[in-house]
Amino acid sequence: MPVNRLQRINEDIQRVMSTILRNMKDPRVKQGVLSVTGVDTTPDLRQAKIYLSIYEPESEKELLKGLKAASGYLRHELGQALSLRYTPEPIFEIDRSIERGARINTILNTLEIPADEEDDDESGEDEQ
Repeated sequence: MPVNRLQRINEDIQRVMSTILRNMKDPRVKQGVLSVTGVDTTPDLRQAKIYLSIYEPESEKELLKGLKAASGYLRHELGQALSLRYTPEPIFEIDRSIERGARINTILNTLEIPADEEDDDESGEDEQ
C-alpha cells in the first residue's frame, strides 16, 4: 500500500475519532481534555494504534477501561464515517510526549548558565 494513502487514512481516522470521542457520553471518557495526537495503522488496515493526550486526567486506567469497553461502538462509528474495505480495530495508548516536553522545558529553564567569559578574555589578551 502506498505510504501516501496510509498517511491519508491515518489522518482521516484521527479526525473522525476525535469527533466521536468528543460526543461520547461515558463519564470515564469525558474526564479532562482529551485529544487524539496521532494514529498508526497497520498496512493491512486491521489495527489502528490511536495515541491520546489527556490534560488533567482523573484516572488513566479508568479512561482506558472505558475506551476498551466502547471499542466495538467506536469501530462501528469509524466504519460508518470512512469507506474502507476493513475497519481497523482501535487500540488506544496514552501519549506522554507533551508531558515529557514540558518537563524538559522546565529543566532547561531552571538551569543557571554563566555568562560567556570568552569575550572578556579576548579583550584582555589584545592589551598585553
